[in-house]
Amino acid sequence: MRPTAILASLLGSLLALPFTVIAAQDAAPAAAETPAAAAPAVPEEAVAPANDSSPRLTRTDVETWLDGFMPNAIASADIPGAVVVVVKDGQILYQQGYGYADVAKRTPVDPETTLFRPGSVSKLFTWTAVMQLVEQGKLDLDADVNQYLDFEIPAYDGKPITLRNIMTHTSGTEEKVRGLITANPADSIPLDEYVKLVPTRIFAPGTTPSYSNYATTLAGYIVQRVSGQSFDDYIDQHLLSPLGMKHSSFRQPLPANLLPLMSKGYKHGSDETQGFEIVNPAPAGSLSASGADMGHFMIAHLQNGAFGSNRILQAETARQMHGTALDMLPPLHRMLLGFYEEDVNGRRVIAHAGDTQWFHSDLDLFIDDGVGLFVSFNSAGKEGVAGKLRIALFKRFADRYLPGPAPDGKVDAETAKLHAQQAAGVYEVSRRTDDTFLSLLNLASQAKIQYDGKESIIFNGWTDLSGQPIKWREIAPYVWRDVNGSDRLAAQVVDGKVVRFSFEPVSPFMVYDRVPWWKSSSWLMPASIAALLALLLTVLAWPVSAILRRYYGAPYKVYGRDAKAHRIIRITALAVLAAFVIAVTTMVVMMSGLDSLVPRNDWLVNLVRVLTLVVFPIGAAVSLWNAWVVLRSSRRKWAKFWAIVLALSCLVILWVGYVFSLIGYGAHY
Repeated sequence: MRPTAILASLLGSLLALPFTVIAAQDAAPAAAETPAAAAPAVPEEAVAPANDSSPRLTRTDVETWLDGFMPNAIASADIPGAVVVVVKDGQILYQQGYGYADVAKRTPVDPETTLFRPGSVSKLFTWTAVMQLVEQGKLDLDADVNQYLDFEIPAYDGKPITLRNIMTHTSGTEEKVRGLITANPADSIPLDEYVKLVPTRIFAPGTTPSYSNYATTLAGYIVQRVSGQSFDDYIDQHLLSPLGMKHSSFRQPLPANLLPLMSKGYKHGSDETQGFEIVNPAPAGSLSASGADMGHFMIAHLQNGAFGSNRILQAETARQMHGTALDMLPPLHRMLLGFYEEDVNGRRVIAHAGDTQWFHSDLDLFIDDGVGLFVSFNSAGKEGVAGKLRIALFKRFADRYLPGPAPDGKVDAETAKLHAQQAAGVYEVSRRTDDTFLSLLNLASQAKIQYDGKESIIFNGWTDLSGQPIKWREIAPYVWRDVNGSDRLAAQVVDGKVVRFSFEPVSPFMVYDRVPWWKSSSWLMPASIAALLALLLTVLAWPVSAILRRYYGAPYKVYGRDAKAHRIIRITALAVLAAFVIAVTTMVVMMSGLDSLVPRNDWLVNLVRVLTLVVFPIGAAVSLWNAWVVLRSSRRKWAKFWAIVLALSCLVILWVGYVFSLIGYGAHY
């Protein structure tokens, strides 16, 4: 491999490390018991077929189908265990555990008692708690949240954050991963401390979907303050207990009676077990729950807040929660008050997905059909396939039992070509960190839309189960559909130019905006690679030239001021290169495991940022001085050319460090 290719591969590997921002997860204590109706299995005869031509949605058929799908799926993906629950018409139709909760002990998954970590599905409990307080008149969805807090969140462009913004993921805050998940109790952060470190606001509230664990945690803190109870106590008494969720808890660590029931988490099925994850933004994802208990929660929402004789929401409040949509990019899936809204086979589905490092889950409610599906895996499996596997399970379930037409249409070839060319370009996702130490990852994570030369577009930011980028065909003006599926991609157009787009299934909570030229990876990535290569060659030439001069007895042919500049620029090249490599290596090491993204490592982040803050500007200044000296000297044209190259290289590194916040101070990432 050529040196340039090697360096490009190295930089690409370092910068393209997945910015896995995982929805927070955590565990809560067993709910205090109050009378709650049981959720008996549905008699087969009580379940009607979806239509005359589709298989009947019966316990027998679901069991046969799932038993044919799940064991092979988790075995192929190297996932140790999973749980699936299907509810219908207010009762549990079928629930089953697959594989192992503990591989070493050969403990099978029990859908009644084995606890999984539903990840961000936990947010639905926080949103439900908010709506309980809304219907009691204690919270106002459209009021400035500062009136419920004991600290202040500054307005953005004169606009305050509201609970409606928070519940629709349009609070405008950048991503926050510091202290997100850890297995070390010493790294836990109290709720009141976590929320008071406010992330930077990068969008005006209500304008841009940008998924936020922090904002959800803020909502949980508001529930705690307004109710007068700790968040855990409130969830126990007002949700888990009335729903009969005896094998569920938001508390961390788990209560002693539930700890033996917790499934182990795995990177892959062949790996050792991982420690219990402590999610610091607990209201955003700290729930531990059995499959059966999640079935109770699904039933309550499918019945507009009722579970047996108990009710967690009044019907009107539940309908408000399930039906108030934020329409950002029609006709794509939308964000409701906490739930995602999806159009699947012409049927309305409200849903939420969730991930910790080791657990990966999905909850889907066919709200108008009375049907719910929950699945959770205790490993990401090979190449993180669990995320796509849960989507495949849901789509196959929907196509089998609740079929309907997929969105379709057609535009003429010339229009399709024009729109594809307008969409082509580089974009950045709204869910990102803009002014923190980890912002450099944005350079590698920028996504591209490309025109395929015919009538379709290719988006490199989303792949199919085989890992191949999806091709999208236009079915309506500026609306494209996956050529091998039903997901859609839609764009917002201003003055004949696509400025924003999103795609299903992420459209409720994320959009992609066109990247301005000054931070586009289309030129900054190759420029950065070229700059680092120039610095590296300069550093390597230093000892090589010294060795050759000594070997051949050749004199050092640069004198006076030129010699001084020659030595200083080599030292400068080494310093700039070393500072960049140290910064990127620190970032890669920290992102390799969320246990590293904790406050005890703040000193390292600050040290690296101060290092780059000093080295990059000085390096740029010295390189410009060196170029000035060399260009005024009698040295050869090659030396003058290389002096210009080094000056441009140091300026590029300084620009990257400034634009992507490598330089600065502060560990609020």
